[in-house]
Amino acid sequence: MKKFFLLMGILLSIGLVSNAQTEQTNQNVTDSSNAEIAFETLVHDYGKVEFGADGSCEFKFKNTGTDPLVLNNVQSTCGCTVPEWPRNPIAPGQSASIKVVYNTKRSGVFTKGITVMSNAKTATVRLTIKGEVAAQPDVPTLGQ
Repeated sequence: MKKFFLLMGILLSIGLVSNAQTEQTNQNVTDSSNAEIAFETLVHDYGKVEFGADGSCEFKFKNTGTDPLVLNNVQSTCGCTVPEWPRNPIAPGQSASIKVVYNTKRSGVFTKGITVMSNAKTATVRLTIKGEVAAQPDVPTLGQ
């Protein structure tokens, strides 16, 4: 029984030390960057668009911090929305944009999210695109 309690005490101590080190490391990563990302808008509303129309838009942003801004990853919530983003650091005071293309060959109302992950103090930002794609026009068949 003594061995059991001794083993449990050792495991508990290791877990607490490991957790404290992880929290300290995470805090250092968050506090170490003075980059900041400021978007002109977080939502782009396409309104009503024709089936197959151009589904491109841009989200413009500026590095309002004092360190270079690095976009680590930009992900959309589905394959119908494809983001393109700058891979090089954005210097303090400089602006750039994230281009998003929505596949308008899907009719109906849509709302899609794009998650931007960076080294900024606000490390994760969520962008949104929304709108409605008109129904696909009827295509006449030969012989009619």
